[in-house]
Amino acid sequence: MRTGDPLPAVGDVLAALATGMWHWDTATGRVSVDAEAARLLGLPAERTSLTETQVRARLHPVDWNEITGVVQLAVAEGTLAEVRIRIMDERNRIVRVVRSRSKPTFDPRKKAYELIGTLQEVADPAPGSPAGRSAVTGDWRRSREAFLLDAGRALAEARSTAEVLRVAAGLSMPGFSPDGLAVFGVEGDRLTVVGHHGQRPGDEAPFLNMTLETDYPAAEVVRTGRAVYLSSPQQYKSRYPLTWPLAQRFDRRSWAYLPLTASGRTMGAWMAAFTYPVAFTPDERSVLTTVARMLAQALSRAGTAETERELSENLQRSMMPTLGPEVPGMDVAARYVPTGGGLQVGGDWYDMIPLPEGTSRSGTKSGAGRFALVMGDVQGHDVRAAGLMGQLRIALRAYASEGHPPDAVLSRASRFLHGMTGDGGEDGADLRFATCLYAEVDPRSGVVEIARAGHPDPVIRMADGTVLLRPTAGGLPLGIDPDTDYPTTRFTLEPGETMMICTDGLIETGGHDLETGWQRIRTILERHGGDAEELADALVQAVHGPSSHHTTGPLADRREDDIAVLLLNRHREGGALLPEVRRTLLTVAQAEPERVAVARQQLREVLHDWAAEDQVDSAVLLLSEMLTNVLVHTDTDALLLAEVDGEKGERRLRVEVTDAGDDLPHRRRPGELASSGRGLLLIELLADAWGVVPRGRGKSIWFELYESAADK
Repeated sequence: MRTGDPLPAVGDVLAALATGMWHWDTATGRVSVDAEAARLLGLPAERTSLTETQVRARLHPVDWNEITGVVQLAVAEGTLAEVRIRIMDERNRIVRVVRSRSKPTFDPRKKAYELIGTLQEVADPAPGSPAGRSAVTGDWRRSREAFLLDAGRALAEARSTAEVLRVAAGLSMPGFSPDGLAVFGVEGDRLTVVGHHGQRPGDEAPFLNMTLETDYPAAEVVRTGRAVYLSSPQQYKSRYPLTWPLAQRFDRRSWAYLPLTASGRTMGAWMAAFTYPVAFTPDERSVLTTVARMLAQALSRAGTAETERELSENLQRSMMPTLGPEVPGMDVAARYVPTGGGLQVGGDWYDMIPLPEGTSRSGTKSGAGRFALVMGDVQGHDVRAAGLMGQLRIALRAYASEGHPPDAVLSRASRFLHGMTGDGGEDGADLRFATCLYAEVDPRSGVVEIARAGHPDPVIRMADGTVLLRPTAGGLPLGIDPDTDYPTTRFTLEPGETMMICTDGLIETGGHDLETGWQRIRTILERHGGDAEELADALVQAVHGPSSHHTTGPLADRREDDIAVLLLNRHREGGALLPEVRRTLLTVAQAEPERVAVARQQLREVLHDWAAEDQVDSAVLLLSEMLTNVLVHTDTDALLLAEVDGEKGERRLRVEVTDAGDDLPHRRRPGELASSGRGLLLIELLADAWGVVPRGRGKSIWFELYESAADK
């Protein structure tokens, strides 16, 4: 070329140098190539545009995965991306090796890469050789460090042996990725195969139960704790002639056997096999050694975790009961999900206990078929909590089987637990307590008697879907004060109603407190129309996810608190649709004036879908007046009964308050500044109907509101 002549076009220069150009935009997923690049890819020598899938089909899968890592590293460091690529034909044979150089950029808005680069055929790729290694990337050490960081992160996140093996099989080492892997373990004096990749199922059979004295590289590695590198079949055959026939059929060219060492103990061996010769230079041995150490640590962690999970599952299963035979006229469903982490054991439990025939608290003879439902939670999530839970559960079953009433069962259980834990030692660190709810059920009448020790109240889902938190009297958690009394609350579970008892894990999981968690559970109960089993699944899945522990199913992994839930559903009589009546019953004792607020809340929940909000306010006001009058003007307790019946839009609310006082209420004429005396005037003004009914001992005052009256 003479001075002053125009320079040839860039494309012409590159073509003369047998170098192709390409442009890849990951946002569009298209790769544009010129004629020379197309030829190097094994396509017709003409300019064309390809999809990523079409390009990927022409490349060795290991090299395609390596491109992604090299590009990300080049963008992070602002350097060129250089990589060696093996081009494959339709029969998956390598037809040539090319070197790609590009300058990648990253668009954070599109979250996509754009690369413009060149392709040039490599005359002597020599995979595994220093020249081949330098062709993979311009900086071997930089690529190695990036690979080790990614490999370490992936292995650290693996939580089971199978997951560790999957991660190991997917590792793409810079420049010399193995085509076959095997992990050997040790049982006694024999070698076992923990897992393998790159071989067909069943190929591991000759290597199973091989003695450690066998002339086999993996056995030698376990015996000596030193790695074995075999760069060629000839070297393998000369060093291990007896076991060479076992390895020969896999058609590999190089092998590395490295010890898997954790806590100073050789726990097995890792084999990496290659279909091409590898020299195993110091750099390559360094990478393999580092991967082997990370693999050993990951397998050790996974094995420990699996052992702990198996121990905890067996321990928990041995302590959790079955629900026993079916109860005529009732359905019982239960779910339990333990906390995650550590030994995955906790102190939550439930139980169903058959009760003997006897005499009820009211003095009437109780028939066969009675049973008790127990829900409890021992403080803590460790083996100590699980052990105490098991002993406390046995004690409760013993006390219940002796025929003691609910309050006596809990009193005895509290003394039992206090005697076991005492004062917790000198620093009180081992002091344990337990919350518990004990419900005695008569399936024929639906009568439920409940005693509660610091546990959440039961929940009632009525036949029409209305959900009420059923307040019950209670005492301190078990084990705190051996002399604590546990009062009993008695109510009737009506046909079509469902009672739910649970531990606080069901309510507070997911960052919820008692109030917001209860609203979430309430919504599930109101909207679900299935049977007890389906409802139990819905409750657990809503707060925990799709995995749940049925009484015979697998334990699921969790990270917050144990979940235990029991559902008791009373069948509709004869399967017929009975008139749906909402009913709530509540006692307000002289010593518990704060329960007036509970009664008001109960009434609002019963009227949650009442048409006129002002009528709801009126009903709550009148109820407050009636209960307050009993507490102020008598020395007896008040019994509230509220019922809603009829078709929606034309329903009737009847509220009745009964006390044992002899004085009948009478209308008064309060002065302008009087602070009392307006109760009956308010009832007369706001109620659609009202009255006073004398009883044999005491009296009842009642009022009624009619939903249709709101439109008048």
